[in-house]
Amino acid sequence: MSESSNASVVLSDPGRGPSARSEQVSRPRSRFFAVGVGPVARKEFADHLSGLRFGILLVLIAVTTLAAVYAASSAIRAAASDSAKVEFAFLYLFTVSGESLPSFTSFITFLAPLLGIALGFDALNSERSQGTLSRLISQPIHRDAVLQGKFLAGLGVVSLALTALVIIVGGIGIVLLGTTPSLEEVGRLIAFIVVTVIYVAFWLALAQLFSVLFKQAATSALASIAVWLFFAIFASLIVGLIVNAVAPAGDNATNAELLRNAQLETTLNRFSPGTLYDEATTVLLNPSVRSLGVLVYEQIDRAVVGPLSFGQSLLLCWPQILALVGCVLVFFTVSYILFMREEIRA
Repeated sequence: MSESSNASVVLSDPGRGPSARSEQVSRPRSRFFAVGVGPVARKEFADHLSGLRFGILLVLIAVTTLAAVYAASSAIRAAASDSAKVEFAFLYLFTVSGESLPSFTSFITFLAPLLGIALGFDALNSERSQGTLSRLISQPIHRDAVLQGKFLAGLGVVSLALTALVIIVGGIGIVLLGTTPSLEEVGRLIAFIVVTVIYVAFWLALAQLFSVLFKQAATSALASIAVWLFFAIFASLIVGLIVNAVAPAGDNATNAELLRNAQLETTLNRFSPGTLYDEATTVLLNPSVRSLGVLVYEQIDRAVVGPLSFGQSLLLCWPQILALVGCVLVFFTVSYILFMREEIRA
């Protein structure tokens, strides 16, 4: 029996007083998730794991990232031979670049958005085009449970895939380095997984928003990929043109002009989610990074050289993490409002 039918039975029970009736009416309002989120999320989670699309993308990301680790094997072995003198040598697996391929984190920054786009671009419009959306919301569940369940299922699949990938790379690192990661390195890797899930959630929420806006799944997929390509390729070019026009710094530029040029470039680049993610992961996986902004000589003169603790690194990249979370909430809220106002007919 559904919750609505249970509530009707309680309200019609003459043996209960007004206080009991008001308690039964107000109890569903205290739920954090809408009624039906669990069944929708479980169904979508199973569909994603058994789908061919997710398998192809997961193999693509796994092969490229493992190839990056293999390409950096010479640098990793050099670090292993000197592991007694190098702190956090285990984290080199995720940050060291090979001669022909970028690092593990560089591949994740570039390819992980595809995973979020693939899981969200047809979340709603496929149900609409197949005529199953009206039958889905006619079930004894709330309408917003459909949107929340699909989003949570995508997050669950992304979390599972990224955790498995990091564990596999960590196992390779144990074989190559001959040492196990320290407790702080494990904490940094867990934080790295969480930040990566948030980063992919940004693209999942964006793709899900396009699935609400556009009726055709192909249109929402093209729009999502266009945004991804813009930030991955064209955003840096546009930022360079704007910086050179607003704060030019030629060969004879003064220190003040150079500083203004660098600060403006850093500020504009941070409008890209890839830049925010790259800065956050750089701090988490490289404890020697002490600042993410533009530094002048007076700020680094006589500074104590040494790695930051995990807590200090987390505080340093906390603004970038909050910015990514805020973008996820904005896109999900907009898609939520549009979906709740949409008229759905059989």
